Amino acid sequence: MKHFPIFLAVEGRRIVLSGGGDAAMAKLRLLMKTQAHLTVIAPQIADDIRKWAAQGKLRIIERAMEPGDALCAALFYAANEDDAEDARVAAIAHAEGALVNIVDNLADSQFITPAIVDRDPVTVAIGTEGAAPVLARAIKADLEARLPTSLGVLARIGKTFRHAVDVLPMGRKRRDFWSEFYFNHGPKAFEDKGETGVLPALETLLDAHITAKQSEGHVDFVGAGPGDPELLTLKARNALDKADVVIHDRLVTGEILELARREAIIIDAGKEGFGASMSQAAIDALIVQHALDGHHVVRLKAGDPTVFGRLDEEIEAVTAHDIPYRIIPGITAASAAVAGIGQSLTKRNRNSAVRLITGHDTKGYADHDWKALAQPGEVAAIYMGKKSARFIQGRLLMHGADPATPVTIIENVSRADQQIIATTLAQLEPTLTRADLKGPAITFYGLAPRDAQARAETLQEFA
Repeated sequence: MKHFPIFLAVEGRRIVLSGGGDAAMAKLRLLMKTQAHLTVIAPQIADDIRKWAAQGKLRIIERAMEPGDALCAALFYAANEDDAEDARVAAIAHAEGALVNIVDNLADSQFITPAIVDRDPVTVAIGTEGAAPVLARAIKADLEARLPTSLGVLARIGKTFRHAVDVLPMGRKRRDFWSEFYFNHGPKAFEDKGETGVLPALETLLDAHITAKQSEGHVDFVGAGPGDPELLTLKARNALDKADVVIHDRLVTGEILELARREAIIIDAGKEGFGASMSQAAIDALIVQHALDGHHVVRLKAGDPTVFGRLDEEIEAVTAHDIPYRIIPGITAASAAVAGIGQSLTKRNRNSAVRLITGHDTKGYADHDWKALAQPGEVAAIYMGKKSARFIQGRLLMHGADPATPVTIIENVSRADQQIIATTLAQLEPTLTRADLKGPAITFYGLAPRDAQARAETLQEFA
């Protein structure tokens, strides 16, 4: 992010624009929506700008800009449509302390003007840092169609009522009040009785929330998917948007945590195999305590919470305290990873079942039915298998597995830095050691990437 978006207070302050043609008029149409004092300086002034001046919307200085013209200005626009003149006037404005924008010159501008959706006082600013103005305009058009024109009226009236709502405690109860106003009672009151009906509706709604019982805590066990935020379910997105507290594990990506409410408490409860981690008992206690405090808690787990997520222990902890909960499934790493290698987990005449196994459990390396898994055509998705790879390789070979059985390791499944390593059971180690993988990985036993499999089958035909 090269430009940090802020909303600058310009009420009663000067904004100076140098230029009197089409580029100047385009900026002025936007600037006239503000409550700033606008000054336009140019030797030649377009008729429309003169009309706006006659209507008292701005002031004109009909000459070339001179030193002193930008003194005390909050913002300055160079819109002369002449590179040399824009550079000259920008230098004056810089020296006089104004933030400078040169129209169509991103590199030399100190700020940029975004595309704006205006539902005053609700303002949506859309910026692409000059990379895609067409995209910004498309987003603006979409938002214009989605946001009702009454939104500004509701926001203005709501702003005058904010002090009255201070009687409600900060956090969930106050947030629930405003949510009900903006998305239910407010629009209905405006539709039924117009602007005069909105304030009485606010007062009635506040009385109802003051006397309402405290909301009880609630826990959502949410699957964050394999890492790509676009693979989150809509229910997961909605839960993150409403959460008071988010307790996440080590593999949940930063991009997904960014989707949580800004005011939410974010707690890292990461666990790492064979390494330092928060104990399960401590995690259970955290979930229970925040829920008993009346919070909406999201227990956010990478992948799907029902797959190697110790979900049952956490459910038992909340049910022991009569805390309501729900489970929101996510895309497990095996599903995302197999899609990434162009395969399916099951295939007619190859395997009618797939095993999801873990490389280690709380006691160390996990044991499985290696004899059954070593049979031809078996497929397994091995979670948490990096550190236990040599153990798994040895057990399978010991029980008669074909050393040429394909094995595929996918690191950072679904993310931009996803890495796919195709090998065989015989070469699983030292392949993994040489790869020196740092991110989370899933291992497929019995599956090769589709392109690698196709090459192998072609070679067999010619053998």
